[in-house]
Amino acid sequence: MSSCMVDPDSAYITPGTLDLEQLFWTGTTAHYTHFNEVWPDVYIGDEKTALERPGLKDLGITHILNAAEGKWNNVLTGAQYYRDMDIQYYGVEADDKPTFNMSQYFRPAANFIHEALAHPQNKVLVHCVMGRSRSATLVLAYLMMKHNLTVVDAIEHVRQRRCILPNHGFLKQLRALDISLQEERLRQKKETQDQQ
Repeated sequence: MSSCMVDPDSAYITPGTLDLEQLFWTGTTAHYTHFNEVWPDVYIGDEKTALERPGLKDLGITHILNAAEGKWNNVLTGAQYYRDMDIQYYGVEADDKPTFNMSQYFRPAANFIHEALAHPQNKVLVHCVMGRSRSATLVLAYLMMKHNLTVVDAIEHVRQRRCILPNHGFLKQLRALDISLQEERLRQKKETQDQQ
């Protein structure tokens, strides 16, 4: 898939999926740790982080998005696991396979994170098993949808703070999201110009 330009007035061009993959292999990246703060009050973590209740309390986590819930390669927590901890839980049954449609969760996951962060005391942990593919994909989608970052800017921002590597299929879906968000912005720009 080659690069795609949506707005002729903008210098930004959505790269092809292979070019996006290259972003993870170039320059310095963070060392692998169990969790990292990748955006103010947003943490990406692994299974160990999600299972360690005292550690979550120490971090001040108030919301957990488990991107590895249910039947596939999963982390068995769930709302019950945190029942006495005052933690809001949201589980996503996602398979870390390129053929899995992760994009169906982009909006609900972004809304969950966004609503949590509407209160300044809240902190969100987004995790899967390794905290590299499924959870990273949902955080990237959140940054694109709620903070108007391009897919390139979102990847660059997060990978400076955590060692991530969404699978090829997820990158393709993030790329499609990037294009549709740009098309939406272009439409809004034209509507504003037409009203003037």
